[in-house]
Amino acid sequence: MTNASANLAARLESLIGASQVAAGPSVCADYAVDAILPSAVAKPASAEEVAAIVRFAALEKLAIVPCGNRTKLRIGMPPSRYDLALDMTGLSQIAHYDPGDLTLSVDAGLPIAKLNALLFEHKQFLPLLVPWYSRSTIGGTIASGIDSPLRQFYGTARDFLLGAEFVDGAGKLCKSGGRVVKNVTGYDLHKLLIGSLGSLAVVTRLNFRTFPAPPASRGFVASFPTQEGALTLGSAIAESPLSPLTLDILSPGLAHVFATRTPATPEVAVFSDENRGAHQFSLPPVGDWFRPREWQLCAAFDGTPEVLERYARDPTRLAEQSRATSTTILDDSTRPSVWGRLRESLSMLLEASPATVIFKLSVLPAQHAALFSTLHKIAERSGLPHALVARASGTPYFALLPAGNDADSIRRLNEVASSIFQLCAKENASAILLWCPTALKRAINIWGPPRPDLVLQRRLKSAFDPRNILAPPA
Repeated sequence: MTNASANLAARLESLIGASQVAAGPSVCADYAVDAILPSAVAKPASAEEVAAIVRFAALEKLAIVPCGNRTKLRIGMPPSRYDLALDMTGLSQIAHYDPGDLTLSVDAGLPIAKLNALLFEHKQFLPLLVPWYSRSTIGGTIASGIDSPLRQFYGTARDFLLGAEFVDGAGKLCKSGGRVVKNVTGYDLHKLLIGSLGSLAVVTRLNFRTFPAPPASRGFVASFPTQEGALTLGSAIAESPLSPLTLDILSPGLAHVFATRTPATPEVAVFSDENRGAHQFSLPPVGDWFRPREWQLCAAFDGTPEVLERYARDPTRLAEQSRATSTTILDDSTRPSVWGRLRESLSMLLEASPATVIFKLSVLPAQHAALFSTLHKIAERSGLPHALVARASGTPYFALLPAGNDADSIRRLNEVASSIFQLCAKENASAILLWCPTALKRAINIWGPPRPDLVLQRRLKSAFDPRNILAPPA
């Protein structure tokens, strides 16, 4: 431990106590962001302690990176400064829960899986089934802006986040929104925290609308030799009276990952028809009904037995009309093998290569066919394996999976990334690099070309964090 680290730790201990501060090299290494280590780690136990730490950091001009269980610290550019890691897992209480009103107020450090286990006791849940589900905290999920396959039916967090409590860059305790679905508390400033990566404020508490848990569910998988068949079936289901919980299209590259790998993150039971009392387990392998060399359309449905019977019949008919090579209905024993992998698809892609690059693309569904073909050609020219998932029939994630992390791989990744950014600019779409090696971040702006609202974004950052101490961007 350096003298500077020891001095910083001693001053933090006077604020929140010695048991909540650490500064050893091994501890700080666990909080590294793109190989940049903090000098100390603080683990506050209340919003008031968070505010005291932020005020101290503002006075001393120290840079803070808030975090939860650190599953998504690799998203974003490396911080320009990083003095203090603010571990929010000490704030893990449910402050308010009204099952009859379907409203919830929860501390930012509570894991989503633990929260949903409690909500399931009232046959409710929060539809944030994100990657690293068994480990992710609710605050980290909101700050990262990562969605889940359930966005097809429930939308994203923007649709059911009712309010938030947070500490701004000046150390002030702030509130936005409320606890009820209908409120007139002013601007929805809390929505700005979604995807902010801790750069605007430190989230301490979040208010949500909860949802009834699906009473029973089934899965559906259809295989196609080309992307056209999968896209046609996706459009047919979207235009039909059917209301699937999830609707995802997988490329052969991702289907191969699903068929050959199991997520490294421990698995926990998710829905009411699963054994939530069991210990953590691994997902079962996919069966021979899953064809890793073909395009797949995966959907999930819920409802009464009569509704599920229709959902088994109608998608199969639509799949046959779309020239599917095979269709399968998944029951309780087989559904988790695919559904769990869909939830963990981004984490599995990161585990599949030492230098995985994952793009999140924003493009109209009508442009998917042309976009997918062009992305495939760009990746093939570079000689890089690739994979794609189009989530909720509208948000594609495109991954490149180089075999190594050497200089040549980074060069090829840089060329492909530049081509994809140029393609999106030309097609009136947008792309961001969610994950990529640190070496690539030094060569390219992961947010793509500067946007027209960049000046507004900087003004917003200055308003929330006037001294630029919260996850200061490079």
